[in-house]
Amino acid sequence: MNTDIIQGKWKQIKGRAREAWGALTDDELDRTEGDREQLVGLVQERYGKAREEAEREVDEFLSKFN
Repeated sequence: MNTDIIQGKWKQIKGRAREAWGALTDDELDRTEGDREQLVGLVQERYGKAREEAEREVDEFLSKFN
């Protein structure tokens, strides 16, 4: 997964992230700036998921944009 591409396109991708994880706010998504680790942490925290599960979800989501 190319994180530079994800971070470069984050403003475009952010809307889809809101659809995938509706509990995350625009401000929270803005702060991640497309950083995978920060996004994983947010998903884990907001949805009470195990780290591995949150990583899998985020990786599946981000793989659509490579």
